[in-house]
Amino acid sequence: MIDSPLLPEPRAYIAGDWVDADDGTTFGVTNPANGELLANLPALGPQETGRAVAAAQAALPSPPDLATRRRWLQAIDTALRDNQAELGRILTLEHGKPHAEAQGEVRYAAGFFAYAAEHLDVLQPRILAEQPRDCTWTVYPRPAGAVALVTPWNFPIGMLAKKLSASLAAGAPAVAKPSSKTPLTMLALLTLLDRELDLPAGMVNLVTGAAEPIGDALLTDRRIRVLSFTGSTAVGQELIRGSAEDCKRLTLELGGNAPLIVFADADLDWAADQLIANKFRGSGQTCVCANRILVEEPAMDAFAEKVAERAGRLQVGDGMAEGVDLGPLIDRRGYDKVRRHYLDAVEQGATPVLGEDPGPLEQDYGAFFPPTVVRGVGPEMACWQEETFGPLVPLAPFRGEAEALEMANDAELGLAAYLFTGDDARAERLIPHLAFPHVGWNTGSGPTPEAPFGGTKRSGYGREGGLEGLLEFVETQTVPRGHPERARG
Repeated sequence: MIDSPLLPEPRAYIAGDWVDADDGTTFGVTNPANGELLANLPALGPQETGRAVAAAQAALPSPPDLATRRRWLQAIDTALRDNQAELGRILTLEHGKPHAEAQGEVRYAAGFFAYAAEHLDVLQPRILAEQPRDCTWTVYPRPAGAVALVTPWNFPIGMLAKKLSASLAAGAPAVAKPSSKTPLTMLALLTLLDRELDLPAGMVNLVTGAAEPIGDALLTDRRIRVLSFTGSTAVGQELIRGSAEDCKRLTLELGGNAPLIVFADADLDWAADQLIANKFRGSGQTCVCANRILVEEPAMDAFAEKVAERAGRLQVGDGMAEGVDLGPLIDRRGYDKVRRHYLDAVEQGATPVLGEDPGPLEQDYGAFFPPTVVRGVGPEMACWQEETFGPLVPLAPFRGEAEALEMANDAELGLAAYLFTGDDARAERLIPHLAFPHVGWNTGSGPTPEAPFGGTKRSGYGREGGLEGLLEFVETQTVPRGHPERARG
């Protein structure tokens, strides 16, 4: 069992109190590297979730002023940075990613609270310069209501930070639901909030348990006015259908199928370095990592060699061990998907450049899939059509700009893309035609707190980060004020 000063009580958090499930049921959280049981947490259901929503609703009538919200945001930023080593350790134990990478995620999370605090004035009321109908018009950003924050397992604290920083900035009380695979890092953050902030009871609530009963309760509760979800496209589509009756607002960041395009005139060493950093973060279990690597034919041999050489140096193992670059995949299901994609590509004619079939995995932990590179993939293969979510690098050749664009945009999902070329004019021609809201130009960099990020097409809608993200949990109220004294005068 995990022993941490940030996890004194493995319980849910509702209305400022640590609570168990009404019926006492729990679920286990295990280390994906070795199967060790880390903790048993309460398995809440609709009844307890309803009480969390009621607590959030009760906190709504007295929204804190901007100065108070800024103080909260700054305090969370400080608490995360002061506790990054221990938070990172908890994150590594429940997720598997290397400890240094996990600490980087904690700093990334802190950045969202710091940015929100610095730019909170965007939520100040504003008076219109115009005075239509001889009225003074004021626009007030009000809290949208009680909100639900539903996060995935692959970024246990980064994804929550995107949502919670914006909901606190808006003054919107929240009910947070972590993945049952990685709830401990969020629980540790709630411990810090409970200890170090003067949040009103119900301002932030944490419900733990299975996704379906809690998710259904949040979706159908009319008191929840905004539901922010990061996860699969299939679940996002269910949320869209289920939100129709109440016209509940959704913010959805769904799956990705990112192309990374490398032209022959690019700096191939730089492109290979960027691809490695992009593709193998979280062992490839990120929605923004390159899923289809498109390489101009004259550069294919050299680029494949450079990528394979770099990937071959990566060390796979327990994320708490020294020198480890890649931890385990989250479970056997994730492992089986990566293996299926590899076998399907090879069976359909792709050529292995690095790695081979590691064989089936017998248990649900220890899913150490080695970095693997194949070339000669095409649109008929599973690794092209589906998001792999693992350390498989599929290389596909292209000839010229038109074919590169056609191949890159051959996806129902639109989240991120990357383009490497030494020709600035070419980049400026192509980027407007790439159907992805985030396009890295000679960089594999993904989102940052300072810029908006989100999807199009079947990757969802709404934005997190940047000024745009600060507006996701507010409703604007417009107040025209008449001046009868002017009319009488």
